[in-house]
Amino acid sequence: MTPSEVLAFAKKQGAKVVDIRFMDFPGVWQHFSVPISELDASNFEDGYGFDGSSIRGWQPINNSDMLVVPDPTTALMDPFFNVPTLVMIGNIVDPITREPYTRDPRNIARKAEIYLKSTGLGDTCYIGPEAEFFIFDNVQYDTTRNMSFYEIDSIEGTWNTGRDEGPNLGYKPRVKEGYFPVPPTDSQQDLRTEMMLTLISLGIDIEAQHHEVATAGQAEIDMRFKTLLKMGDQLAWFKYVLKNVAHRNNKTVTFMPKPIFEDNGSGMHTHISLWNGDKPLFAGDKYGGMSQEAMWGIGGILKHCSSLCAITNPTTNSYKRLVPGFEAPVNLAYSSRNRSAAIRLPMYSTSPKAKRIEFRTPDPSCNGYMAFSAIMMAVIDGIQNKIDPGDPQDKNIYNLPPEELAKMGTAPGSLQEALAALKEDHAYLLKGDVFTQDVIDMWIDYKTEHEVNPMKLRPHPHEFYLYYDI
Repeated sequence: MTPSEVLAFAKKQGAKVVDIRFMDFPGVWQHFSVPISELDASNFEDGYGFDGSSIRGWQPINNSDMLVVPDPTTALMDPFFNVPTLVMIGNIVDPITREPYTRDPRNIARKAEIYLKSTGLGDTCYIGPEAEFFIFDNVQYDTTRNMSFYEIDSIEGTWNTGRDEGPNLGYKPRVKEGYFPVPPTDSQQDLRTEMMLTLISLGIDIEAQHHEVATAGQAEIDMRFKTLLKMGDQLAWFKYVLKNVAHRNNKTVTFMPKPIFEDNGSGMHTHISLWNGDKPLFAGDKYGGMSQEAMWGIGGILKHCSSLCAITNPTTNSYKRLVPGFEAPVNLAYSSRNRSAAIRLPMYSTSPKAKRIEFRTPDPSCNGYMAFSAIMMAVIDGIQNKIDPGDPQDKNIYNLPPEELAKMGTAPGSLQEALAALKEDHAYLLKGDVFTQDVIDMWIDYKTEHEVNPMKLRPHPHEFYLYYDI
């Protein structure tokens, strides 16, 4: 929509409030609201002022003034507020220079799309994430100087088979047996359908919804692929919708990668393909029906995987999932159909349009704008430098003998390792000014100061079990 079309749309919908949203540096949607009388054509140029020093990882307090300029193409009506509310996603700009703000994640995605076109390799990057999540009935946690705990619960939790539920009806998925059971074992069909239909009402195309592998309400809803920036916007809406649908049903949704011990974590297998006009660039006569460019793109992801993980797996909790020998694809290999490899080449269709790379390491705790941009930059770097991905790995990697496994690289074992890799390997991200040095430095500093170091300093509850009687 154009600004004038947005104003007409708001009037037709009876909007009384305008909600402006943007993504903070770590990847959480922020918002503020103004009455509809405060929206006119000038706001699409002048924007709205706010305090950038109060947003995580952004401005210092002595240079705090920022502007958010609403993007008229993102206008939608909020499906949850009682008062009719028009929502627009904004772009962050400097109030003096009017330059786009380098630490605005959406700006990074915008620049990534511009950079792809400038390379001459193609003009469109399609992204399709499979964001898994958990639906819980209760969550409690706290951490202080003298204690720390968490407790999650779900009516589906296999640990509740013996609980007095007045009555306990017993249909609870066992550990690692939650994939595709029908109701009543799958107790959340209607809830996921409500989530799915709410997303569809917002114009977000959905391919499927289903229960996932873990006990205690693990789920997946798959969005149909979209262009990089569009999918960044959609992932923000996706998380917002799922959390709010769950909340109004007295449930809670988390995108933490590993909330449950000894069961599957939540990944976000991310599909990527490059196109030039109506020509898919990843279809060809190489392994798995892929093109030479696709093979080089795979090489780029494998080469840069360790530094990529600092952005695609950006939490300390991410590495509770990325543990060698368990369910997560940490081994740096590629294969068709083999889900134990970090990169899979889906074989559901032989159509050239369906040829894509599936990067299986990322998880949904990431900032979508930044993660999708970084993956694309690694693919482009692989193509530009003709990086050979080596031979495919069609065996079950987890059954390989130690001598073969030792030859294969693995993803980092901790956020600290990933950040160290990013510090050493980020030149590919700086191309086209997509990521700036300032963004890389602030990302490393912020994650180290606010996440890595606080986790290092705190005793872990399990340490008392292991060491208290020493």
